[in-house]
Amino acid sequence: MIEVGALRALRSVAALGTLARAAEELGFTASAVSQQIKRLERQLGVPVLAPAGRGVVLTPAGRAIADSAPEVFQALERCAEAAKSVSAGAPRGTLRVAAFSTAIRGLLAPVLARLPHPELRVEVTEQDPGEALHGVGAGAADLALVHDADGLPPSPLPPSLAQRWVHTDVGDVVLSRTHPLARLEAPLEEAALAGHAWVTSPPGTVCHQWFRRLFANAPVEPDVRHLVDDFATQLSLVASGQVVALIPRLARPPLGEALIARPVRRPPKREIHAVWRRSAEASPAIRAVLTALAPAEAGRRDRQSSRASSALA
Repeated sequence: MIEVGALRALRSVAALGTLARAAEELGFTASAVSQQIKRLERQLGVPVLAPAGRGVVLTPAGRAIADSAPEVFQALERCAEAAKSVSAGAPRGTLRVAAFSTAIRGLLAPVLARLPHPELRVEVTEQDPGEALHGVGAGAADLALVHDADGLPPSPLPPSLAQRWVHTDVGDVVLSRTHPLARLEAPLEEAALAGHAWVTSPPGTVCHQWFRRLFANAPVEPDVRHLVDDFATQLSLVASGQVVALIPRLARPPLGEALIARPVRRPPKREIHAVWRRSAEASPAIRAVLTALAPAEAGRRDRQSSRASSALA
């Protein structure tokens, strides 16, 4: 009988390319993963890995096993979740959630503070959307919060994963109340934003892509004075009155009395989805967190609508 742990180790090596990276994902040592692979080879009677430079590749037999592994994992998970769902119905145990930083701050943290399930332990790991999706698919995480790439349609999910929309994040211009832009009517036109100095997130981030798209049709390059990844630090520079910033609502700390947020005419947006394995569909823990996210989003829309109305007044 093939051991599930050995099968999971092979699947992780197949996805990541080295024993060391697979060990890091699984929470084992590279030696332990190697021993699991060797036990699998003894059980099968054929090699499943072959050396390739500093990494390894799967043999044809190893590839056949790895390709069949998801069906095994899904069947086992369906059995476990079915038992949990009919046991007491109450979420319990550990739910591993992977999410990007602003989703943790703006969506997960408020939800975790009011989850009415004392026997449910939620463990959150910060990961970029690509890493989070891989973690859910590989079984290293149970639920992920991911966003689309700069407003572009997301890549199709594999059939083994399911998703649900949970939030639309929007970018606003944040500025000092003494800044000249504060006297203009909102929403702000792109043309009005030209000629002002900015602090923005570094290249390679979604927020920097938002910023570049905001000025895509501008005749001159925007005046970027500062490149800062931390949004609280951006706000401290905005408070000087010399620069303005484009900040997602999810990432925005309280502004205080000196700063205001103004919407733009065509605001940048990103859609945020929760993703989980279809084989865990019956999980009471996943259902509990998804249910908790839904009213949080409804309330957030109401508050954002109220803020936008105030800004327009």
